[in-house]
Amino acid sequence: MRNLRWQILIAVGGVILIFGYLMGQTPTAEPTAPAPVTGGIYREALIGMVNRLNPILDTTNQVDHDIDALLYRGLVRFDSRGIAYPDLAESWAISEDATLYTFSLRDNALWHDGKSIQSDDVVFTFSKFKDPDFPGSDDLKALWSEIKINRLDDQTVQFQLPEPFSPFLDFLSIGLLPEHELRGVSAGELIDHPFNVQPVGTGPFMFSQFLMEENKIVGIQLRAFDDFYEGRPYLDEIEFLFYPDEDQALQAYLDGEVTGIGQVGMDILDRVLEIPELNVYSARLPKMYVIYLNLKDTEKPYFDEKLFRRALLESINRQWIINNYMSGQGIIATGPIFTSTWAYLDTLQPWPFDIQDANSLLNALGWELPEGIEPGSPEYIRRQDDELLSFELVHASNDLHTALAQAILTSWKQVGVQVELIAVPSDEIQSNYLEAREFEALLTEIDLSPYTDPDPYPFWHDSQVETGQNYAGFSDRNIGIWLEKARTTSDLSTRADLYKSFQYRFNDQLPALLLISPIYNYAIDSQIQGVSVGPLYKPSDRFYNILEWFIRVQIPSEVSSTETAPP
Repeated sequence: MRNLRWQILIAVGGVILIFGYLMGQTPTAEPTAPAPVTGGIYREALIGMVNRLNPILDTTNQVDHDIDALLYRGLVRFDSRGIAYPDLAESWAISEDATLYTFSLRDNALWHDGKSIQSDDVVFTFSKFKDPDFPGSDDLKALWSEIKINRLDDQTVQFQLPEPFSPFLDFLSIGLLPEHELRGVSAGELIDHPFNVQPVGTGPFMFSQFLMEENKIVGIQLRAFDDFYEGRPYLDEIEFLFYPDEDQALQAYLDGEVTGIGQVGMDILDRVLEIPELNVYSARLPKMYVIYLNLKDTEKPYFDEKLFRRALLESINRQWIINNYMSGQGIIATGPIFTSTWAYLDTLQPWPFDIQDANSLLNALGWELPEGIEPGSPEYIRRQDDELLSFELVHASNDLHTALAQAILTSWKQVGVQVELIAVPSDEIQSNYLEAREFEALLTEIDLSPYTDPDPYPFWHDSQVETGQNYAGFSDRNIGIWLEKARTTSDLSTRADLYKSFQYRFNDQLPALLLISPIYNYAIDSQIQGVSVGPLYKPSDRFYNILEWFIRVQIPSEVSSTETAPP
């Protein structure tokens, strides 16, 4: 949502109507609004440094991914609801058994070097995921290892799946690579290939040059691709300048070096909001802070009781945490599926903050409070028989997760739950705790990007309990059946109905405690017009309507001449 700053305009004047004068005038046409014209440069500050401008190697570097979003295009794109539509593909067809996907390519799509897009480019790009030396995830390699890619002719390509897999289109949105530039190069050889610093893509902007200072890369310049198949952008150029942190990015704007800031975090948000000429755009990211309770922990059998989990969730004032620890930059999580997609159940309501109900639930489960002890005091701990209600909460040792964990500890103290916080390095959370299933409770985040399809199978299906991403160890056959069926039908209406059932059941069972979804902010100077923001499935989606961004306008004149705003 765009940040609007209301100003009060006070005007004092008079209007004199002279009937005789008006009667003698010829009616005039309505004034024409200024029209955007080509020209101008947009400069944006990015936090970090460029690494490889290659769409199959950019998933771990946000700077690369942001730039690649303008350089490359894939077979399909997704609209704001997550529904696929053609991009480099002109159309596609899916077989009745949903195992054959046949794509016809656009005949007007060109590479930046002027060559036409062909099926060979599609085959080359996606075959890289099959290479033994592809440096991506094992899951991605496993998926593509079972898919046959068939070149039918110069403009037609077919993917043959071993079984129906409805999220498959999501894996075809990745930018294509030019086979004629990289013929014979394996995925491993691509890592250090010169192509990564001299990229040739199909997007609305093309690589121009790196910007250097004292033999060091400080930025990159892109220029508009005149022959882009959806039409030339209004902007002539886009420059990205690299900064080590947000403070320096903001200073670059104040010094007139840039006209946009690609990431506005909590540290600089208040200062950015005080700048009248700098418009802030905000959107919820497809991420959720979550607490996993290890439902397979035999020493904590009460974790497996859904009413116990509900009591823990209801005792956390999530809105207070958002306001006090996240500068208001968060939204209470309402369910396991991203709110903006076609699959989201919009009638779903989050469990409220309700200390009274939380206490009632714990009482009903047989957890007794000590008599005569004030809530929040060290001795205010529930017990059942001889067992104290106490467990460990693992969290990353960074500032935000530490603050969130401390707020949760304080909340649970109020209902007689004792928690010991275990802070560990962020890079140990995944391998040492989640994958190893070595935790009692763990605060982390679920990241639904970079994929747009809402498929929640990897996180909540019972087949993922032992070795997948179902880290809580949650097993429910109803949910399993719904997620299986939703994965094997390409009909969106049927999938939506199945996911609605899943969301109702999830909200009842609470296999994990979904807390907060963070907000992503970026800022653009008001001279850049035509910017709009919808749901973001990843930060680079802020460039979704880049073709409509403009700086210069043609201003209608009473005479034949026109004038334009300066670049």
